[in-house]
Amino acid sequence: MKYDFTSILDRCGQDAIAIDGLGTMPGFAPDVPKEGFDIIPMWVADMNFPTVPTIPQAIVARAQHPAFGYFSPTREYYQSIIQWQERRNGVIGLTSDCIGYENGVLGCVISALTAFASPGDAVLLHSPTYIGFTNSIENNGFHIVHSPLKLDETGIWRMDFDDMDAKIKQHRIHTAVFCSPHNPTGRVWERWELEKAMEVYRANDCVVISDEIWSDLLLSGHKHIPTQSVSEDAKNRTIAVYAPSKTFNLAGLVGSYHIIYNTYLRDRVRAKSGKSHYNSMNVLSMHALIGAYQPEGYEWVDELCQVLTETVTYACNFIHQHFDGIQVSKPQGTYMLFLDCTEWCKTHGKTVQELQKAGWDVGVAWQDGCMFQAPCSIRMNLALPLSRVQEAFRRLHKYVFTV
Repeated sequence: MKYDFTSILDRCGQDAIAIDGLGTMPGFAPDVPKEGFDIIPMWVADMNFPTVPTIPQAIVARAQHPAFGYFSPTREYYQSIIQWQERRNGVIGLTSDCIGYENGVLGCVISALTAFASPGDAVLLHSPTYIGFTNSIENNGFHIVHSPLKLDETGIWRMDFDDMDAKIKQHRIHTAVFCSPHNPTGRVWERWELEKAMEVYRANDCVVISDEIWSDLLLSGHKHIPTQSVSEDAKNRTIAVYAPSKTFNLAGLVGSYHIIYNTYLRDRVRAKSGKSHYNSMNVLSMHALIGAYQPEGYEWVDELCQVLTETVTYACNFIHQHFDGIQVSKPQGTYMLFLDCTEWCKTHGKTVQELQKAGWDVGVAWQDGCMFQAPCSIRMNLALPLSRVQEAFRRLHKYVFTV
């Protein structure tokens, strides 16, 4: 491969909560390991790979000029997004008018919700549910109604369209938060699924806020279909949010963007996000995006997806072969695994918290999955060099699951 996905990064003391945050956030972060075990960070959703070199090059080039005053997004910024969306997602006809800066996906979710709903109103989400959705939506006074995803006979997570429709009608819901690809299950929705979901939302007059931050991280054989692309109605009722942050590991730089075609939706969201004057772009994050969406970035992401495909396949095979009682649906996108530990815990008379702690003790810093509205589950980040993932599973096999 052209790019480096095998070197082990030393992130200690480099502003990484994945490492330095262990033991500092009770109830959220894993505990520090016992003496003799180093940390294998498999919880917070960032990557342990060096990003594509064009990003630090772009940041350094801009930082060499000693003035950092007020600025406006450049034409190159918008053109980089338009070209990326066209080449990666097949989006045709996107203009800069439809693109707007967001400090983060969650910020846009809240701007959109407060524009089209009032505190106390119900919002539809699928479960398992990304904890960032749960915290931000509930902290702003909205009531989450979950429509659970269900595993089909082949072990694939599916939406329950009848349940969605019934919940929307029962709670008089007019705003829904959608996740594509889905976090934490890793489902990459097929076109027919998106069409049926959007038909449910259309029939119930719901504004849809679609988090598509994982859209670049697709495993072999799967393709992201933008929610807005499945129908003209979907295009006009959907607020889609993207970012280079998940793709290129830039969360610490801050910088996402929305795509909103409908002028009424766009005006309302921008009014909400702009009036506080806090939703403002950082000049270095602008140049980071431009650096990411260079030809090298396209190449880097293709290699990354190949690496992730191989790592996910290894991990799922290892679990199936060695961890009796642990159920996992092989993800189609993202770099997260979502483990159902119900049967294992029942068989061995342990709680999922005890299982998590046993992993933490030997340096496997995996994450409590109960926070994602899925009892007795664990979420695992596989965006590490394969050698570290193999070491993590070796420790789990030796010290945790062999009881």
